[in-house]
Amino acid sequence: MTKNHEPADNPLQEQPFVSHLLELRDRLLRAVVVVAVVFLCLFPFANDIYIWVASPLMAHLPVGTSMIATEVASPFLTPFKLSLVAAVFLSMPFILYQIWAFIAPGLYRHEKRMVMPLVVSSTLLFYIGMLFAYYVVFPLVFAFLTSTAPEGITVATDISKYLDFILTLFFAFGMAFEVPIATIILVWMGITSPEKLAEKRPYIIVGAFLLGMLLTPPDVISQTLLALPMWILFELGLIFSRMFVRQPDRDENGEQEPADGSITSANPSTETAGDPPVYPAGGSVVPVDSDLGAGATPPDDRPRFDGDPGMDVVDPERFVPLSDEELEAELNLIEAQEDQQEEVAAGPTDLIEQKLLQIQALRDEGDELGARQLLYEVLADGSGSQIEVARNILQQLDQG
Repeated sequence: MTKNHEPADNPLQEQPFVSHLLELRDRLLRAVVVVAVVFLCLFPFANDIYIWVASPLMAHLPVGTSMIATEVASPFLTPFKLSLVAAVFLSMPFILYQIWAFIAPGLYRHEKRMVMPLVVSSTLLFYIGMLFAYYVVFPLVFAFLTSTAPEGITVATDISKYLDFILTLFFAFGMAFEVPIATIILVWMGITSPEKLAEKRPYIIVGAFLLGMLLTPPDVISQTLLALPMWILFELGLIFSRMFVRQPDRDENGEQEPADGSITSANPSTETAGDPPVYPAGGSVVPVDSDLGAGATPPDDRPRFDGDPGMDVVDPERFVPLSDEELEAELNLIEAQEDQQEEVAAGPTDLIEQKLLQIQALRDEGDELGARQLLYEVLADGSGSQIEVARNILQQLDQG
C-alpha cells in the first residue's frame, strides 16, 4: 500500500499563495501598530511640533503679523495631520524592516548582503534631505517670498496651506537625496554602466533643474537648491557605482564574453596562434596541404601568397570543386552537428529532472555543497517550474 504524502511533506513544494498573504497582513498590521503608538506619543505635543515646523516662516513675517486659520476645523486638524505624518516618517525604519523581512526569503545570499545596506542608506539619505530642506532651503525661500510681497499687502499665511507646502518640499528633497541609491541600483542590475551615465551627464544636469522646477515653488532659489544637490549626489552615486560593475562572464573554456559580443581569451599568450590572417586584396585564402613543403608548388598550380607560406591566394571567380575525401568529411561533419542538435533539443528536460533527483539524494546524504552546485546548474538551464523548485531548495538551504 502506498502512502499519500501531504504537500508539506514534499521539500520541493513551495508555500501556498495564501500563506504569503497572511504573512504580508501580519507585517502590515505590525507597521500600523507602530505608527499608531508613535502618533499617540506625538499628538499631545502636536501644537509644539507645528510651531517648530512653522518657525522658518514666522521668523520672516512682518512685525505684528502671524499665521492665520481660515477654516473652522483647521486649528485642530492641521496639527493632527502633522503629527500623523511625523509618526509615519519616524516609523519608516521599522516599516522598511517589515518589507525587508517579507521579501528576504526569496533573495539569494549575495542579494541579501546588497539590499540591507541600500535600505539603511536610503533611509538615512531621506532624513538628510528633509533636514537639508528645513535648515537650508526654508530660511532662504521664505525670506525671498516674504520680501517680494507688493506694498500694502500683509503676508498672513494659512496654517493648512503652509503644512501642505512644507510637506511637498520635505518629500521632494527626501526623494532627491535618493539619487545615489538609484544610480547604484541601475548599475548593479546591469541596466546601464558608469561610463554610459557619465556620457549622459549634460542631460542629467538639465533633468535635475527641470525636476527642481516641477517639485519646488516657482522661485529660482528653491529650484537651484534642489537641482545642485541632485547633481552632486549623482556624481557621488557614479563614483560608488563603479564598485558594483558586473564583470564579464566567462565561458567553459576560460574565455570572457564582453558586452559587445566579442570574445577575448583569458590567456593572452594563446591568442597569437588563433589570430585571423590578413586577407590579400582580390583573392580568398585557402590553407595549404600540410604535407607540402615550404617551397613546394600546390598540386593544381595555384599561386601562393608569398607573405604567408601557409596560405594560398585563389582567384575568387575560379570554382574549385571539393575532392571525394573533402566531400565525405563535410557530410560527416554535418551529420554529427545534426545529431548533436537533436540531443541538445531532447535532453535538457530529462537531464534537469535527473539533477533535481540527485539534489534530493545529496541533501539526504548531507552534502550541501554538491547540492548547491547542481542547483546553480538547474537555475542556468532549467525551465520556469524547475527554476522555481531550485529557488525554493536554495531558500531552505539558506534558512537551514
